[in-house]
Amino acid sequence: MATAGKICHHAMMSGNSTPRELALEPIIMCKLCLCEHPLDMMTTLRECSCIFCTTCLRQYVELSVREGFGSPITCPDMVCPNHGFLQEAEISCLVSIEQLHLYQRLKLEREVHLDPCRMWCPTADCQTVCQVNLGDSGLPVSVDCHICHLKFCSACKRTWHPEQACEEKQPVAVQPEKGVLVSADEDACIKQCPVCHIYIERNEGCAQMMCKNCKHTFCWYCLQNLDNDIFLRHYDKGPCRNKLGHSRASVMWNRTQVVGILVGLGIIAIVTSPLLLLASPCIICCVCKSCKGKKKKHEPPPAT
Repeated sequence: MATAGKICHHAMMSGNSTPRELALEPIIMCKLCLCEHPLDMMTTLRECSCIFCTTCLRQYVELSVREGFGSPITCPDMVCPNHGFLQEAEISCLVSIEQLHLYQRLKLEREVHLDPCRMWCPTADCQTVCQVNLGDSGLPVSVDCHICHLKFCSACKRTWHPEQACEEKQPVAVQPEKGVLVSADEDACIKQCPVCHIYIERNEGCAQMMCKNCKHTFCWYCLQNLDNDIFLRHYDKGPCRNKLGHSRASVMWNRTQVVGILVGLGIIAIVTSPLLLLASPCIICCVCKSCKGKKKKHEPPPAT
């Protein structure tokens, strides 16, 4: 694999190394596979300086490209102090040309979806990014495609209708070659995330959905926020009652587990609190002694 300027592949030894030099080669543990590797098999990320074995990092990037929908690829270390991201030059050295093109296309689609001043032309064979001149009133405006010369509405993406309101709950064709439809109906198989508006397809599973792009959790049927509903009480009443997709016994077992975890944490806190109070004088004394020792070291010697 070629070495890029933004990926640090470390080659610490030459071909004429002696056995004694081989024994001195540094060994580093990869945080992904938890195996130890020589430094020349590791890759250091430029932005955060975290280091992983090249094999694990390549698998991580390939999976992120397939399932990330063009989102920025973060450092694999969940506790990365700098919260680094992989740069495109680093990604290009870890994946094939086909996957790199896929990532670039998904990244562009995501950027256009999140940008209110840009929009895709709705013509199936056009694939042009059009500029949207938003007005101060917040009303839909006319958008012109400079390739196919279509004039369409910025809200419903249909032919521009200056004298009419946008038609609601009309299916919008997406990927017509596959015959997939996005609809406002609650039973539609494709909907948009309420936060980042990326398209999500639900083909099986329960109604509690989590967007892979922004990690927002919501109800598939009514799109209500479920980020703080750890007990899933949303499905106990209202129009989504009993629509979770799991049996009542399964829901009760899940709630019992959550309660058990919270009770366990509470018991640990109650048990450790007296111990911390009893140990606090000893901790304070140790801290005071260390501070006094440092002060004595810094004091000038007495003059003779």
